[in-house]
Amino acid sequence: MLTNNIGHHFMVHQAMIPRNLKPFPYICGSRMLSGYKPKRNIKDSYKILELEEGCSLDDVRNSYRSLAKKYHPDSGSATADSEAFMKVEEAYRVVLSDVATKKKSNESNEEEEDQFKPKAPQHRHYLSFEGVGFGTPSQREKQYMQFRVDRATEQVLEYRKQRLESQYAGTDLMKAKDVRESKKVKITQAVERLVEDLIQESMAKGDFDNLSGKGKPLQKFSDCPHIDPMTHNLNRILIDNGYQPEWILLQKEIRETIERLRKNIVASRSQLGGPMTPYRQKQWNRICEQFIEDIRKLNKRIDNFNLVVPIMSRQMVHFSADKEIVRAQKTYEALMENREVSNSDTKEKEEENVKRFGWKSSLFKWLNLTLK
Repeated sequence: MLTNNIGHHFMVHQAMIPRNLKPFPYICGSRMLSGYKPKRNIKDSYKILELEEGCSLDDVRNSYRSLAKKYHPDSGSATADSEAFMKVEEAYRVVLSDVATKKKSNESNEEEEDQFKPKAPQHRHYLSFEGVGFGTPSQREKQYMQFRVDRATEQVLEYRKQRLESQYAGTDLMKAKDVRESKKVKITQAVERLVEDLIQESMAKGDFDNLSGKGKPLQKFSDCPHIDPMTHNLNRILIDNGYQPEWILLQKEIRETIERLRKNIVASRSQLGGPMTPYRQKQWNRICEQFIEDIRKLNKRIDNFNLVVPIMSRQMVHFSADKEIVRAQKTYEALMENREVSNSDTKEKEEENVKRFGWKSSLFKWLNLTLK
């Protein structure tokens, strides 16, 4: 039995050898195949095939194929050797028979284990109805319909249960919210009563007698009908007494500073006048350097403002000193043009007045001279 299996596997794997490699004549005869007996040890055979025990049939075939191409006498390679090829062939048979016997023993062990495992019915009608029920297909269909009804009823009951739980949870939350709101109202009312009591006590002591607006109604600081006058007045009182947020004060300071710097540089340029001589140019350069330093300090304030402001849309960007200098130059040129236009207009008016009232003015001059 062993020789027949080896011969069969050998004939199959001889067909897997490439066509340009012819079978070696001393080992391919049918007589040798039928009377072959492995002479080598199994471990030596694994070493010759460069394999380890426990490898698969594919590993054995691939190793044998590569070694046959390397050592076959008709391969034409430099490593062709008939004795080495015979050793490879013999080792291949030994290893192939060993792998086959191990595989058969494993399969027999698995079959023995499967005998003790329960087997589910594999008929087609047992694979339907979600595996519910037993008996004939019609009986199982009725049982499956009843199973679906019971499952739907359970799902409806579970849905109603969850809905009721959510409703009760919502009512509990509403109750807790009402309790919190009532506590909040009580606290605010208590604070208002305390403030009112303190005001009345201060009025009785005469702490408000030195106020200039005593007994007079508060003035409306805004005529906008959409603003609550009480809230607006309270905010105005807080602002007038210095209770302003830090970012509002910084924003106001930045705006006032940039307006002051713009006016100063325009005034400095107007003082220099024109045309620009070398001396005036040096003075203008010094003014520009000081202006650039002031803008740099102002940009630092803007950085601090952007860190404090609570609203992203309220953040400010840096001012460019070069753009501000160009703007000041344009403002100065516009002022000079307006002055020239106004001067020309005044001259024209004076000339017209001289033309109209020239004799009267000369008469008044003669009278003044004679009276003196």
